[in-house]
Amino acid sequence: MLKNKDSIIRLLPEVNGKYVENEPMSKHTWFAVGGPAEVMFYPADLADLSNFLKHKPYNLPLCIVGAGSNILVRDGGIPGVVIKLDTPAFKEIKIGNNQITCGAGLKNIELQKTLLKNNLGGLEFLCSIPGTIGGSIKTNAGCFGQSVKDVLISAQIINGNGEVYDLEPEELKLSYRSSFFPEDWIVTALTFKTTPATYADIQKILDEQRAYRQKNQPYNERTAGSTFKNPEGLRAWELIQKSGCAELKIGGAKVSEKHCNFLINTGNATAKDIETLGDTIVEKVKEKTSLTLEWEIKRIGVGR
Repeated sequence: MLKNKDSIIRLLPEVNGKYVENEPMSKHTWFAVGGPAEVMFYPADLADLSNFLKHKPYNLPLCIVGAGSNILVRDGGIPGVVIKLDTPAFKEIKIGNNQITCGAGLKNIELQKTLLKNNLGGLEFLCSIPGTIGGSIKTNAGCFGQSVKDVLISAQIINGNGEVYDLEPEELKLSYRSSFFPEDWIVTALTFKTTPATYADIQKILDEQRAYRQKNQPYNERTAGSTFKNPEGLRAWELIQKSGCAELKIGGAKVSEKHCNFLINTGNATAKDIETLGDTIVEKVKEKTSLTLEWEIKRIGVGR
């Protein structure tokens, strides 16, 4: 790879994976918006990632992304290096005694094939959540009455110094849509408990959950899931609706007609359109109810 004298790649360690300069983040997010990553790094495996972290410049800005299903990248892009665990080494699945270990880069929906083939129940809910396995733990992702906290046995992480650890669930302090996660930690694999189940029973649950989402949430649209966390004992969508925000639109961004806690890129939205729409909803809900909605979608990068 040729290293431009102005490129930060010349400061980065040699790796077995791949560096890509000025990678459009709109290709890596469900909103399909956002400026470029200064450098995107695809590590070949855990050893390659560890080597990179051990030898990178000490003040290098780092960001980790998965499927991009729950992030909004601002229009100015992301400075530094964006790490994406998208190689086969980070998508491996290992089955044990009433447990399964999944690489962080595995998409949640891809897990269902393994569950059906091996008659493993208890993780159907996870298959219906957009995103990757690694991303599911940081927000303690959940739906249909279950969350990652309920099924997690252990998490393998690597810190900013390239050191690998296995952590117990209690060390992560998982709670509603949150966890204890230092900024320099990267999830590399998760181990979940499973329960014996028949193919038919697993398929029935998967079908029911898919049908529910298609009926009640925007489908095949450019969105990033629920925009705001539910305040304790309340529903964000009800607060949005009661505050007169259900039909709001800014530029190419609008509130979903099917579920008003979802924001939609109608096709020509900028990240600024989407973020401004979300912030406008926060303001209007606060004016109407005195409650401040908290973003569930993670906003990253710099504006333009």
